[in-house]
Amino acid sequence: MIRTSLDGALIANVVERLSPVDRAAPAGRQPVHTCYVPADKLTPDLSREWGAQALATLDAHRELLDVPDDIVARVRAKLEREPIEDLRIDFEDGYGSRPEPVEDADAERAATTLAAWLRAGTAPAWSGIRFKSFDTRTLLERGVRTLDIFLTALGRDIAPSLVLTFPKVTSPAQVSALCDLLEPLEDRLGLPDGALHFEIQIETVQSIVDVKGRITVPRLISAGRGRVTGLHFGTYDYTAECGLDAAQQHLAHPACDFARHVMQVSAAAAGIRLSDGSTNLLPVGDDVEHAWRTHYVLVRRSLEHGFHQSWDLHPAQLVTRYAAVYGYYLETAPASARRLGAYLSGRTGSVADEPATARALAGTLRRAVDCGALTEAEVTALVGSDRWSAHA
Repeated sequence: MIRTSLDGALIANVVERLSPVDRAAPAGRQPVHTCYVPADKLTPDLSREWGAQALATLDAHRELLDVPDDIVARVRAKLEREPIEDLRIDFEDGYGSRPEPVEDADAERAATTLAAWLRAGTAPAWSGIRFKSFDTRTLLERGVRTLDIFLTALGRDIAPSLVLTFPKVTSPAQVSALCDLLEPLEDRLGLPDGALHFEIQIETVQSIVDVKGRITVPRLISAGRGRVTGLHFGTYDYTAECGLDAAQQHLAHPACDFARHVMQVSAAAAGIRLSDGSTNLLPVGDDVEHAWRTHYVLVRRSLEHGFHQSWDLHPAQLVTRYAAVYGYYLETAPASARRLGAYLSGRTGSVADEPATARALAGTLRRAVDCGALTEAEVTALVGSDRWSAHA
C-alpha cells in the first residue's frame, strides 16, 4: 500500500484558497478596431457612409495597396457588410470644448441615434461614448454631465454591447469615483447591477507607474470593481508625457512598447481585452500612399505584439485595417491550423504543443473567422477537424 503524509482535508483547504487565482479569459468576439468619431460629426447613417468612403478610396487608389486580389475581395465584402465593428462617439479630444447647451444637445442626440440603430438592428456590434477626463473639476463635471445625459436618454435601451471609454486616467481613485457614479445611475435607470462597464485609456505615465514606482495598471483594474472590460493605449498623450518630440510620437517607439508590455502582463489574468492606439497620418489628398503604408505596418505590428485591436480615425483607414488584419490571419492560419490539427489528433512531430498553446492557436483561428478573414469551413479544412472551435 502506498503511504502519504498529507490528509485530504488539508489538501482540500489549500485547493479552496487557491481557486480564486485561476486565470480568466475574455468571452466572445473581440473587435479588430475602435472607430472614433467626434460627436458633432455623428450622422444617422454613419456606418454605411464610412463604408462607402472607404470603398471609394479603395477604388480610386487600388494600385497603391500592395496586397493580393483575394485579400482585396475579402476587404470589399467586409466594407459592404460591416465596415465598423466598434464605434466610439467622442466627447473628448476629438470633440473639444463646446458651449454647455451644445454638448448637452450632442449627448442627447448621440443617445437617440444609438437607440434608433439598436431598434433597427443596424448598430455596430459595439458602440458607446468617450466622455471627458477627470483631470480637473471642470472637465470632471462636464464629463459626468455628458455621461448622465447620454445614459438617461438611452434609458432601458442600454444594450450589453454598450461601452464607455474613460480617458486620461491617472489613479485608482479616479476609477473608483467613476464606479461610485455608475452604481446610482444603474439604480435610478432601473438597470441590473453591473450593467454599465467601461474601458480605461492608458495614456498617462502615472497610469503605468505611479510616483512611488509601483505598477499602476493592476490597481486601476481592481478599483473598477469588475466593471473594467478593456485597456486602450493612447499613443500621443503618452508619448508627449514621456517628453518625446513630435517626430518620435508614434506607436512603434520603444516607449510605447514598454507601456504595452505593462498593460499586457497586468491584464493577462484578469480577462480584460487590450487595444493599441492610433496613427494620426490620415489617407487623404496626396498622402494616401504614405498614410496607408504607415497604417498597414502599424496594424501588423500590433497584431504581432498580441494587440488584436487598435484605433481608426478616418474612413479610408478601414481599407488598410482590414487588408492588414486579413493578410496577417491568412498568412498565419495554415501553420496555426497544422499545429492545432496535430495536437487534436495526438500526432507527435517536431513541435510538442501544450494545452495553453492549443488554446492560443484556436483563439487565433477564431479571431480570423470573427472578423471575416476566413470562414468556419476554411478553418475546419485547414485544421482537418471541426473540434478546433471547442478550444477557442
